Amino acid sequence: MRIVVIGAGVMGCATALELTRRGVRDVLVLERAVPGAEASSAAAGMLAAQLEAKDPVERAAFVRAREAYASWSEELREVAGVDIGYRRCGALDLATSEAEARRLAERVEADRAAGLRAELLDAAAARALEAGLSAEVTAAAWLPDEAQVDPPQLLRALVVATARRGVTVRSGATVSGVIEEAGRCVGVALDSREVIRADVVVLAAGSWSSLVPGVPSGLPKVRPVRGQLVMLEERPPRLSAIAFLGGTYVVPRGDGRVVCGSTMEDVGHRREVTALGVQSILAGALRIAPGLGAAEVSRTWCNFRPHAEGGPQVGASPLPGLFLATGHHRNGILLAKVTGDAVAAAVLAAG
Repeated sequence: MRIVVIGAGVMGCATALELTRRGVRDVLVLERAVPGAEASSAAAGMLAAQLEAKDPVERAAFVRAREAYASWSEELREVAGVDIGYRRCGALDLATSEAEARRLAERVEADRAAGLRAELLDAAAARALEAGLSAEVTAAAWLPDEAQVDPPQLLRALVVATARRGVTVRSGATVSGVIEEAGRCVGVALDSREVIRADVVVLAAGSWSSLVPGVPSGLPKVRPVRGQLVMLEERPPRLSAIAFLGGTYVVPRGDGRVVCGSTMEDVGHRREVTALGVQSILAGALRIAPGLGAAEVSRTWCNFRPHAEGGPQVGASPLPGLFLATGHHRNGILLAKVTGDAVAAAVLAAG
């Protein structure tokens, strides 16, 4: 069986790796730029299953995805020799009003009813965990099992691991179309006019997925949502847990780096870091921890979250032979391992 994967981001690489782990020997990953150049390696790396979930079904799926990382990080370390920065740092969802505190109380109650660890803290208890929190904070939900990874390290590990498992990755290969014959996907065409035939094609092209000619028109459109981020450096590091307030998050890496984000902008594929975007992120970060005002701004960047109406597109498509691993919006890193598992299982089940 020959399988072609379109896109060498976290979804494409995770799927390719899982296919080889299940015995597939001929896997080719095509990447128009370089592996992990887009949203995958530019994300904040939160494994914030409880923080991000919008309903009980999503919460259960996200928690399974988060918990898969403990063994996956060890597997990647063994195969690739790369530490992906996985650590269970916990997260604080912060409130600055009575209405927000009531929302947090409901979240904590629901999480605990589902068997998850969560605790409602008053302002004093929250500052006992993170002394640098703003005086605005009146309450917090403490979610001790939330975790994080370092996305560039994750991508390095995946690229090395796929190579060691025999996957071929071709950079600079732009797919100009999916080839359909007799109602089945049978390969892809490249801009170079090369045709690559395959038994299965996996579409993992992130926010560019809907731009690939030949993809079934009935699929939900995947569109880019730009997110800008700011990296701060504080020495010595004072923050330890992920903290979230009013749409802004801070993610301390543990070594003095603090990732702050993020904007949500429907601007197409415009790759720009803007003054307004950076201003809004920093204003939000300082509302969380005013002491970050003394930190050095070491980097700014942006990425494109692939948003699909109805949620992630995972598994078989309406076109036989074409499988999907796209549309994960702001939870691509969190869902990478379970998506790779699901797509590989679907491909092999289809024969």
